[in-house]
Amino acid sequence: MGVSSSRSGLSPSERIADGEVRASAGDDALTLGKAQGLRLCMETQLDQLWPSGPLYRQYEGVFPLSSDTAWLGAFVRLGRARTVCDLGCGGGALSLQLLGRRSSLRLSALDILPEAAEAAKANAALNGFDLDVHCGDLRVWRRFFEPGSFDLVVSNPPYWSRRSPAAEGRRGVARQESCTPEELCRAAAGLLRQRGKICLVYPPERLGELICAMTAAGLEPKRLRLVHKDAACAPCAALLEGVKGGGKGLEVLPPLLTGEELTQ
Repeated sequence: MGVSSSRSGLSPSERIADGEVRASAGDDALTLGKAQGLRLCMETQLDQLWPSGPLYRQYEGVFPLSSDTAWLGAFVRLGRARTVCDLGCGGGALSLQLLGRRSSLRLSALDILPEAAEAAKANAALNGFDLDVHCGDLRVWRRFFEPGSFDLVVSNPPYWSRRSPAAEGRRGVARQESCTPEELCRAAAGLLRQRGKICLVYPPERLGELICAMTAAGLEPKRLRLVHKDAACAPCAALLEGVKGGGKGLEVLPPLLTGEELTQ
């Protein structure tokens, strides 16, 4: 799926308007396949996240770029954030979106799959971005990061159960829910400084579960936006922002009407 098409349904106000940083498609990408048995196919489609924006290459064995990543990237408010952590980074598309908006970010990324971590490194190097990528389980985040060291945590986690048809086949592991919402929110709470923010995308039918997990971890839900194909359709995604140690009160934004189905 081309990224430009995935973002075509967003209104001009929803597109990333401050992406003055232009990607430089250099040839100094890092050597791939350091992990034993790792196979990243280079003969894949090369996309641009937005016109003149960062380049993104889809690699074999990595969850394919999807519309919800683009929606989440547009939803994130960077504000004064300087340090950002992308949990479950996949091939690095969300990290690239944020670095394309503000190249000075100190951005770290974590994924449980070696293929995904290597793809994220390669995509960052392709654009000349400095991205600190780790391969590991977010449930043991202390092996990689210091507590309270991030201003912002972002995540588009795999949220299909192992029994779901979406979790079958070669890409099944990348689609499977590898941790619970409670585990994800506890990790984010540990990584964030006080008043730091978390931004996630999740299925609307599991929104209640996510909100409960956030509040139990000390992350107060503060901003919510539901994504619809059109006004007559039920939502296909929920975008949620929370604040560590934040006060009560949830702002519900107008729905985002994309004109498209969620693509996976």
